[in-house]
Amino acid sequence: MGANQRLRQRTVWLLIIVLVFGFGAVISRLAYLQLIAGEDLQQKAVQQQLSDTTISAKRGTIYDRNGKILAQSASVWQVVLSPANFETDEQRIYVANRLAEILGLEQEDVLEQTKQNSYYSVVKRKIESEEQKQILELMNDVEDKFGLSSVIALLDDYKRYYPYSELASSVIGFTGSDDQGLSGVEYQYDEYLTGTPGRLVTATNANGTIMPFDYSQNVDAVDGNSVVLTIDETIQSIIEKYMKQAIRDYEVYNRGVCIAMDVKNGEILGMATVGGYDPNDPFTISKEDSKKISEIDADYLIEKGYLEEGSNATDKEIDELIATAKSEAESAALSQMWRNKAISDTYYPGSVFKMITLSMALEEGTVNKDTRFNCTGYFQLYEEQIGCHNTAGHGTQNYAQALCNSCNPAFIQIGQSFGEAKFWEYYQAFGFADKTGIDLPGESDDLFFSEDGSMGPVDLAVASFGQNFSITPIQMITAASAIANGGDLVQPHVVKQILGSDGSVVHNISTDTKRQVISSSVAAEMRAILEQNAIDGTGKNGYVAGYRIAGKTGTSEKLTDSNGDFVQDYIASYCGFAPADDPEIAMLVFFDTPLSGNYYGSAVAAPVFASIMGEVLPYLEISTQYTDAEAANVDTTAGSYVGLSVSEASKIVNADGFDVTIKGEGSTVVAQVPAAGSKIPTGGTVVLYTDEDSVTEKVAVPNLIGFSVSDVNYIASYYGINISITGTVSSSDSTSVSQDIEEGTTVSPGTVVTVGFSTSGVND
Repeated sequence: MGANQRLRQRTVWLLIIVLVFGFGAVISRLAYLQLIAGEDLQQKAVQQQLSDTTISAKRGTIYDRNGKILAQSASVWQVVLSPANFETDEQRIYVANRLAEILGLEQEDVLEQTKQNSYYSVVKRKIESEEQKQILELMNDVEDKFGLSSVIALLDDYKRYYPYSELASSVIGFTGSDDQGLSGVEYQYDEYLTGTPGRLVTATNANGTIMPFDYSQNVDAVDGNSVVLTIDETIQSIIEKYMKQAIRDYEVYNRGVCIAMDVKNGEILGMATVGGYDPNDPFTISKEDSKKISEIDADYLIEKGYLEEGSNATDKEIDELIATAKSEAESAALSQMWRNKAISDTYYPGSVFKMITLSMALEEGTVNKDTRFNCTGYFQLYEEQIGCHNTAGHGTQNYAQALCNSCNPAFIQIGQSFGEAKFWEYYQAFGFADKTGIDLPGESDDLFFSEDGSMGPVDLAVASFGQNFSITPIQMITAASAIANGGDLVQPHVVKQILGSDGSVVHNISTDTKRQVISSSVAAEMRAILEQNAIDGTGKNGYVAGYRIAGKTGTSEKLTDSNGDFVQDYIASYCGFAPADDPEIAMLVFFDTPLSGNYYGSAVAAPVFASIMGEVLPYLEISTQYTDAEAANVDTTAGSYVGLSVSEASKIVNADGFDVTIKGEGSTVVAQVPAAGSKIPTGGTVVLYTDEDSVTEKVAVPNLIGFSVSDVNYIASYYGINISITGTVSSSDSTSVSQDIEEGTTVSPGTVVTVGFSTSGVND
C-alpha cells in the first residue's frame, strides 16, 4: 500500500470520527433540549414573549348584622402610559406636565416614564373620580392636539372605604395600600374578603418591549366574598356615644372598653375600644400624641435613658437620637391606637369577679342559706390584713348580702370554703385559663399566679374578690354570659356569615356551646342575687327604670409605671345583663384609670352601663315593667305636627301629654323640636315653629351635672330644653352625673338632653 493510500485512509477515519462525535453531540444536545429541558425552555419562551400584569380584584363588603355597609371597595382607577407611542419630545413634555399637575406628581418623574421603551407603564394607582374626569379630558386633548389616541389609558381599580369612620374600628380593622387586611376582621378574614386577581397578558417584541394594547388579553378578576358581622350598627353607635362622653367626663387616661354580647349564642352585638382611629386614615396619630412627639428633645433623651446626662455627644448625634426616639414614639402611638383593648389587654377584674366566686361555692355546695360571714372592716390572714371598702365593717351577712355589699372579707371566707384546687378547676371551666378563640387577631392570654394553677392561701384570698390575677375583658363577659344563659360557656364571635359575590350564603359561623360550667339552678340563683344587687346593692347605679337588670360593680387596683415610679391606679367596671329573668344581652363597661377624682365602678362605670342599656333595651324591644315612681319619668314618643295649623297642632300636642311653645308669626307649623318619633318625658315641651325666621332661634345647653332630679327639671325648663332621665332616680340622694350634649352647645329650643343619675355613697 502506497503512502498516498494510507493518507487517504487516515483522512477518511478522521472524518468518520469527527462526523460521529460531531453529530452525536448535536443529537445528544437536541435530545436534551427536547426531552429534558423542553418544558422549561418553552415556559421561558412564553415569559419572554408575554408580559403578565395583575388586575386588582374587588374586595368583599363588610356588613353589620342588619345589612348596613361598614366597609366596602369602591371603584377607582389606575393611570397607565404607553410611552412607545410618543413620537416627539413636545408630546412627552406636554403629557408629563399635565399628568403631574392633575395627579400631584413630580413633572420630572413623569417625563422620565414617557421616555421608556414600553407600551405599558403605571403612572398612579387608585385615583378618584374627580381626577379620572380630568384624565379623560386630557386624553381627548392629546388626541385633538397630536392625533395620539393610545398613549394614556385608565384601568379599573378599587379602594377601601369605611362610611362610618371610627365606628367599631378596633373590630373592623383596615387594609394596606395593596388592599391586604392589616387589622381586625379585615385581617382575620382576609382570605375570604380577598378576591382572585385578574390578569392582563400582553405580547412583547424581540427587544422585550410591551406591545400595544391590541396585543393583550384580559382575564377578569373574581370579586371577594363578603362578611356579615354580628355587630349591630345601632347598638355600636349607642355604646360609642356614651363611652366617648364618659372618657371626657371622668378624664379616663388609658381608654375604655365596652362589650355587648348575646348571652345565648356568643354573638358580639357591640365592641368598642374608645380612643380608636379612623380606618380611612389609619396611619395618622392623634393631635395629642403628635404634639407630644414633636416636643421630644435632649431632656427627653436623658429622662428616657437614650442619653447620659453630661454626655459628650455631638449635635449631629443628638439630632439622630431625637429622630430615632420620635420614630419609636410614633410607632408606639400607632400600635396603641390600633390595639383592641377588649381582647388584647389584661386587667384585674376586681369585684365583678365575685359573681364567679359565689357561683363556684354554690355549685360545690360549700355555702348555703344558713351560712354566715362576719366583716369587721378587714380580714386577718397571717401577717396580712386585707381591708373592706366599708372600714366600719358589714357585720354578719349571708352570701347574697355579701355580694350586694361587695364585701371582701366575706368573699375571702367564701373562697376558703372550697379551697385553691377547686378555684383553679372552676377558673379553667369558666374559660379564664385559655383564650376564648374569638375570631379577631391579637387575643391575649390570662396571667394567673402560676401556670399549673397552684396557689397559696393569700393568693386564694385576694383572687376571691378579683385581685392579683389578670384576664381579658372578653373572657369576663363570656364567663358572665354563662351565668346569664343557664350555665353554658358559649363561643364569642364577631362574624355571623360569609356571603358569596352573588349574595348567597357560603358559610355560617358556628355558635357552639363549649361546655356547661354551672347548673341551671345555680345560674338562676345567681341571676336573682345580681338583680337584687342592681336594685338596692352596690350595683344600683346600673339600674335602668322599667327593666329587670342584673349586675355587679368592680373597682380593681393596679400599679402604673410612671417614669420608673410605681403609683396605684384603678380600673372601674360594671358587668351585667338583662332581662334578669330571661337574659338576652350581657354587657361589660370598663374604664382604665379615671383621673377625675372618683374611680369606683359604682360611680364611674355603672351610670354609663345604665345610659347605654337605657337605649339598647328599647331598641331590642324588651318589654318594660315600671314602678309607680318610675312611671312619672317615662319618656313618650312625640308625634308629627308639621303641616298642621297652629291651633290644631297645639290641641294634638296637649292630647299627647306635652306642653306646647309656639315660635314665629305664621299660621302653619313648618318645623318642630323634638322631631317626630323622639322620646321625651310626659309633660315635656314641644316647640312648634311657624316661619323660617323662628327656626333659626338657638339656646345654649346649660350645665346639668351635680343636681337633683327636681333641680335638673327646673334648669331645663328655664332654658327651654327637654331632658330624658336615665339611671337611678328613686333615692333621695340621686344626683345627675352625665349629660349627652355638652354644656355650651347651641341647640334649638325643645331639644332633648339625656341626663344620667346615680346614687352617691355607693362603693365597691
